[in-house]
Amino acid sequence: MALLSRLRTWALTRSPWILHFNTGACNACDIEVLAALTPRFDVERFGILLKGSPRHADILVVTGPVTRQCAPRLRRIYEQMPEPKFVIAVGTCACSGGAFQGCYGVLGGVDKVIPVDMYIPGCPPRPDAIVEGIAKLLEKLRRGGSSGRGRE
Repeated sequence: MALLSRLRTWALTRSPWILHFNTGACNACDIEVLAALTPRFDVERFGILLKGSPRHADILVVTGPVTRQCAPRLRRIYEQMPEPKFVIAVGTCACSGGAFQGCYGVLGGVDKVIPVDMYIPGCPPRPDAIVEGIAKLLEKLRRGGSSGRGRE
């Protein structure tokens, strides 16, 4: 069983597929996430691919504050992802609600709805910071660290 677990961790850290989800922000973080996926930053050296389906994704990259309207969608997308799944909150709005914190339609950061494994603060964070955050999450998995949420 340990061999199977090590094999799964090896495969996940060598080829993580990400799904990008905007919960309703100013789009600055979205532009930076998409810039991080361009050949200039070459995230494919880590095996990272952008996928359009939550059923094929390992890492959910979320930008923007969670609004009341998108919270059920975000939860549904998270539940559709196969285990093991990880969440990265990109930008100040996704981390804490940012400039929209306290608004009537905003619940706050992503961690108000789903558990988060990695926070990448900034308004907006630079593409190299996003790549570094994903790389640190992968390194944590390689060393055998868990997500910190009671999972394997």
